[in-house]
Amino acid sequence: MQSDDQALSLHGTPNKGLIGATIGFFVGFAAVSLFGPTAKLLDKTMMMTSVQLGLLVAMPNLSGSLLRIPFGAWVDTTGGRKPFLTLLILSAIGMAGLSFLLYSVGAENLTMTHYPLLLLLALLCGCGIATFSVGIGQVSYWFPKAKQGWALGAYAGFGNIAPGLFSYLIPLLIGALALTGTYVVWLVILLVGIGLYYAFAPNAYYFQLTAKNVLPERAKAIASQRGQEIFPQGGILDGLVRAAKIWRTWALVFLYFTTFGGFLALTAWFPTYWQEYFSVPLATAGAFTMLYSVGASVIRVPGGIASDRFGGIATIIFSISVMLVGALLLTISISKALAVTGLVLMAIGMGVNNAGVFKLVPHYISEAVGGGAGWVGGLGALGGFVIPPILGYFVQAMGKIGYARGFSVFIGLSILSLLTVLLLKHSERRPESVARLEEVEV
Repeated sequence: MQSDDQALSLHGTPNKGLIGATIGFFVGFAAVSLFGPTAKLLDKTMMMTSVQLGLLVAMPNLSGSLLRIPFGAWVDTTGGRKPFLTLLILSAIGMAGLSFLLYSVGAENLTMTHYPLLLLLALLCGCGIATFSVGIGQVSYWFPKAKQGWALGAYAGFGNIAPGLFSYLIPLLIGALALTGTYVVWLVILLVGIGLYYAFAPNAYYFQLTAKNVLPERAKAIASQRGQEIFPQGGILDGLVRAAKIWRTWALVFLYFTTFGGFLALTAWFPTYWQEYFSVPLATAGAFTMLYSVGASVIRVPGGIASDRFGGIATIIFSISVMLVGALLLTISISKALAVTGLVLMAIGMGVNNAGVFKLVPHYISEAVGGGAGWVGGLGALGGFVIPPILGYFVQAMGKIGYARGFSVFIGLSILSLLTVLLLKHSERRPESVARLEEVEV
């Protein structure tokens, strides 16, 4: 048992915790763009089908999605540092393996015999994507509820810039360093990011205290005096079970599947779309992808502020409506101007909705934020794995026009999302006692 003086030797601030987590998420999340900008180059020698190509660019999102569930819940027991660092190190191992494969075999000599190994390395690289739910929990425990819309919007918004930025930089680096050198540079950036996270991302006060063997109740009292408002209840399994019993968790999962899963899918798919449908150069395809990805990321910050001011429900209704219009334009697009307009609207709608959803996570799932972030972030992000092969199937079945018609998937998802958020809105009008009874019965 520590003395009070020892127990109170705490470090870090909410802003420092936010900055450190954002840096770690930024370098890990870049794996969304692992193969998207290079898919056409790889396909020249590997001769993949459209579905195989879609699966390859989506593979990092499989581990990046599913691992969010247990790792997000792990935050409720130890804070974010251990799960965050574990995921980043696994991602670095994958990047090192990919760099070694390209160095030893040569990108021009890759064949379909290397396809399973590429899928495996993509899975490892995708572990960095899973840091998202860890950071959501870590940041949520640092900030009071009244400021979480802004804090989580800033964390996700600036961290989400990475895929778009890398989609733009990769073609430029390939021109200067070739494919192997490009991935080596990426590995170095990832290792530097791991070091910065380790140095600048402390856990919230409660977890610092419990790590010093301060009893939970005493740790909660001390942390409360320092401004911490949200505290975990139970272990990893407890957090997941508590969150799973709240039916609104699953509504948020679907909303996040549509927009964040869709964001991941399109960030990986757009480089191929622009090159194949409009026959633009790789660098131009990367620029269009960056416009979408960075736009959808940066808009999360004002989206979080809007969620604080107008509420998560109103923000989501607006954003999904904008996304629906964008999906319609992309589905019928036959010109670059129309497609770019649809792209921008999709970026606005998806980015704002992502901020709105995570404004509601601590609101609906306050007793298990980590577990809730794991379910929502994990199963929601699974859209990044599921959607690209479906888009590839449209191309395989319809030919070139399938690149446009595939966006009809997002029309359907937008309509279902609007129905889902209207259900959430209706449920908030019910008496609190009825709502609680329904949550217990789930």
